[in-house]
Amino acid sequence: MDKHRGQIVEYLVRKKGINISELPDKLRVNRRTLYNWFAHPLLKPEVIIRIGIVIKHNFSIEFPELFLSAQFDVHHQPDISEELVDDNIWRTKYLELLEKYNETLRLTLNNKQKGELFILFITTFVMAA
Repeated sequence: MDKHRGQIVEYLVRKKGINISELPDKLRVNRRTLYNWFAHPLLKPEVIIRIGIVIKHNFSIEFPELFLSAQFDVHHQPDISEELVDDNIWRTKYLELLEKYNETLRLTLNNKQKGELFILFITTFVMAA
């Protein structure tokens, strides 16, 4: 009988005392996705590796047919906290750029409206003469 990968992963997450509310944030998924993963009997190996790295667990013990121990070596994986810092930097730059764009757009629209009012005034003045 095949192992239910999702249930095994969920069991180990809970056994390690990992906060289920915080885990989706660390994995960059929503809570519903995490629960869907736990319910999936043939959970993809990529997902298991991802979870294993975040919770610092070597799933090659539970799934030797799928993984080598080295796949869970955190020294060979990017540091998620550094990625989050990078995301915050890019998010801040994006928001600053968006604010500048909105200000430029507002000024452009104001100038366009002023120009249209001037043309309307001239047209009205010429017609009245």
